[in-house]
Amino acid sequence: MLSRPYLSTLNRSLSTQIPAFVAVRTVINTAIRMVYPFLPVFGRGLGVDLPRLSLALTLRSASGVFSPFLGSVADSRGRKAGMLFGLGLFTIGMTVMALWPGYLSFVAALILSLAGNFVFAPAMQAYLGDRVPYQRRGLMLALTELGWSLSFIACVPLVGWLIDRRGWQAPFPVLAVLGGLSILVLSIVLPRDQAPDGNKPGLGSNLRRVFTYVPALAGLAMSMLLSGSNELVNLIFGVWLEDAFQVQIATLAAASAIIGFSELGGEGLVSALTDRLGKPRAVSVGFILNALVVLALPFLGRDLVGALVGLAGLYITFEFTMVSSLPLMTEILPDARATLMSTFFASTAIGRGLGALLAPVLYHAGQAPGAAPSLLVIALVAAALDLLGLVALGIIKKNLPS
Repeated sequence: MLSRPYLSTLNRSLSTQIPAFVAVRTVINTAIRMVYPFLPVFGRGLGVDLPRLSLALTLRSASGVFSPFLGSVADSRGRKAGMLFGLGLFTIGMTVMALWPGYLSFVAALILSLAGNFVFAPAMQAYLGDRVPYQRRGLMLALTELGWSLSFIACVPLVGWLIDRRGWQAPFPVLAVLGGLSILVLSIVLPRDQAPDGNKPGLGSNLRRVFTYVPALAGLAMSMLLSGSNELVNLIFGVWLEDAFQVQIATLAAASAIIGFSELGGEGLVSALTDRLGKPRAVSVGFILNALVVLALPFLGRDLVGALVGLAGLYITFEFTMVSSLPLMTEILPDARATLMSTFFASTAIGRGLGALLAPVLYHAGQAPGAAPSLLVIALVAAALDLLGLVALGIIKKNLPS
């Protein structure tokens, strides 16, 4: 049982640190998410075609498989060291692009920004896992996830404004400066790490523990299935809207806004419900609701309004499920939290990669010659992946508190 004086000190420190974490994650996620809406602008500025841009994004996603090797720094050297290392990678990537703009620098910026996130986020989550009681951890981790939705709602439009006035290169020096300021702020607000323990398990030992512990493997499978299910619809939804309704850019922009606010709603629901329901129960509810929404999409999508309603439901339920799973994952292997969480991010990236590969094939498989485009096959496969995710969750539930 934590003492009242300890909790009081904890609350005072977290009242400063949580807003700092949200701000830092907003900066990092802006760099990650701005690429999609402004990809044609960056392509024209760099003088490269879509296949080369696609290659750059593929290399960025593929780099996620190395995150366990980088993220383990927070287990071996300390949580603060891990967070500052991740921010250092991010800042170097933005600085390279700001000083030497070009295609190779662009690729480096994409890879280093994602690598920085895959080091920073697990270290931050492990830090909170060390300090916040499991019963309250859902709220705290949900608050830090606001940086994901806020980056899309508030900062990506600012990036567009900046590009419109200063040119396609303009966001990179701004993000580099913000990365440097983030390092300074966290250096001040975070306590010093304890001296490294020479007897502490190293990277190889921590990875062996992750990959030989059944609940940890189940957690990785769960995240891979959930992200793969989401990516099946995520990748094809814009194409489907254009095919089915011949929508214009303004409608696609409205759909993007719906995504951002739906993610914010999902994070709000986690803050309000996950700790009260219990983490396993909340994730179970999320999986079931996500599967139902996915199955409803082909029927909701008979008109544009229904399609957009389905899109909102998809992202609310996905975000609720994914964010609710974070506190659950932090309790699976407490002695190797950062390594497990970085492996969790890697499994998510793999799930998205596999979903991206399958989505076009499944989309065309559900489209008979001369018939209207349909999401039916994708919806069935995505719902099946959600149900398999529930099976993986059942394995975790046997080994964890509610």
